[in-house]
Amino acid sequence: MLSWTCKSHTDLTPAELYGLLQLRAAVFVLEQNCLFPDIDGQDLRGQTAHLMAWEEGSLAAYCRLLDPAYDDNGEAVIGRVVVAPAWRGTALGHELMRRAVAQVRSRWPEVGIYLGAQAHLRDFYGAHGFEVATAEYMEDGIPHVGMRYAS
Repeated sequence: MLSWTCKSHTDLTPAELYGLLQLRAAVFVLEQNCLFPDIDGQDLRGQTAHLMAWEEGSLAAYCRLLDPAYDDNGEAVIGRVVVAPAWRGTALGHELMRRAVAQVRSRWPEVGIYLGAQAHLRDFYGAHGFEVATAEYMEDGIPHVGMRYAS
C-alpha cells in the first residue's frame, strides 16, 4: 500500500531527500542518458514542496512543486515528475498528477500551473487538464513543450 506525503524542503528527512534524488538520477540521468544539472538550486527555494508516494521505504513516484514566488510569470511549476520503473503501467503517474494539481490548488489557490513536458508526454498531461502553451523546444537534448493547466 502506498503512503503519500507532500513536504516542504525544510521538512524532508535525510532518507526522503536521498530517496528522491536517487530516483531522479536513476531515471532522468541514467535511464534517459541525459547529463544535466538535476540539483539545480530550486529544490530549496521558498515554499517549494515535494510530493512523494512511498511503499515500504522505497520511493514509487515523485514530483516537485515549485513556489510561484520564484517564477517569472508567478505560476506554480510542476516538475521532475517521475514514476519508478517497477511502478510503470500501474496508472500511478495519473494519481501523481491528480495529487500534484490538488496540492498546488491547496497551497497556492490563486495561481496558474505550468510544466515543461517531454514532448512525447503531451497527451498524458493533456488528460489532466494541461494545454500546450509553447512551441516545441529542446531541453537537455530532449524535445519538450510548455503546458499550462486549463481546467
